[in-house]
Amino acid sequence: MSMILFACVVRVKDGLPLSASTDFHLNRDFLECRKRLKALSLILAQYPDRGTAEGRDFSIHFYSSGDIACMGICSSGYPTAMAFCFLEELQWEFAASYDSMSITLASRPYAFLEFDNIIQKVKYHFNYTSCSQMKNSLEKIQEDLKFHPPMLLKLEDTELVNGMVNGHIQVHVGSAPTYRMQPVTPLGILSLVLNIMCGALNLIRGVHLAEYSFQEDHEGIGNVIAFLLPFVSCIFQCYLYLFHSSARKMKAFVLFFFICLCNGYLYGLRNVWQILFHIGVASLSTCQILRRQLMEKQPDFGV
Repeated sequence: MSMILFACVVRVKDGLPLSASTDFHLNRDFLECRKRLKALSLILAQYPDRGTAEGRDFSIHFYSSGDIACMGICSSGYPTAMAFCFLEELQWEFAASYDSMSITLASRPYAFLEFDNIIQKVKYHFNYTSCSQMKNSLEKIQEDLKFHPPMLLKLEDTELVNGMVNGHIQVHVGSAPTYRMQPVTPLGILSLVLNIMCGALNLIRGVHLAEYSFQEDHEGIGNVIAFLLPFVSCIFQCYLYLFHSSARKMKAFVLFFFICLCNGYLYGLRNVWQILFHIGVASLSTCQILRRQLMEKQPDFGV
């Protein structure tokens, strides 16, 4: 007989379990499904308000609304519309019993364990009531699911390490792998210091020249831009060295090109040695940006 086997209420932002049914099932596949549900609860904030994770013998359904999400494990043959009808009923009961402040302030798991009594009553009602007896509620849910179908997942697509999510569900939307940059080197720190110094020199010269140009010589605005653009480029070079960014290599070369171009334009206001110094610092920074690569975070394999 297809039934609702387990239900729980969790906090969406961090997956903290607030209440759950106290049924005991020793089936190995069911216990594995419980672990998958726990892992899924930790990342509910990244999903739409309805979703279904299908397995061979069991299915996990979840429904999020506001601060809480109701999740359930059903036999694979249990009607999807009935499952979401059950979860919405559970959500309404929980929201009527506890205010949002209590939910936000909850700091320990199963802080509202007494709600299990209501879970059991609602679960019993749905397990032993036929679809025909719930015609009106089901029609509304079926119509809603027709226009807003739940996200479909597969339990087998979730990798678990010590009960935690490790990897991504294949249909996961908008989530990227976890990366970190390689350690900062002494030469990299030197390039940052020199870059900041060059940026400060460009800013000071640009501001002084701007005061004179706007008062007397409007033709000097090009020189002001030629000082301020390398200042901005130096700041962005520091950012590219410290943080990951898409198209990082291309951005580094574009910034280097602007610094060289502007310093060439400033020939006359700067002597050759000054220009070579600024271009040399820009070259060092570009080299350090390109050498500091991403390092993909390795799984801890339960260590």
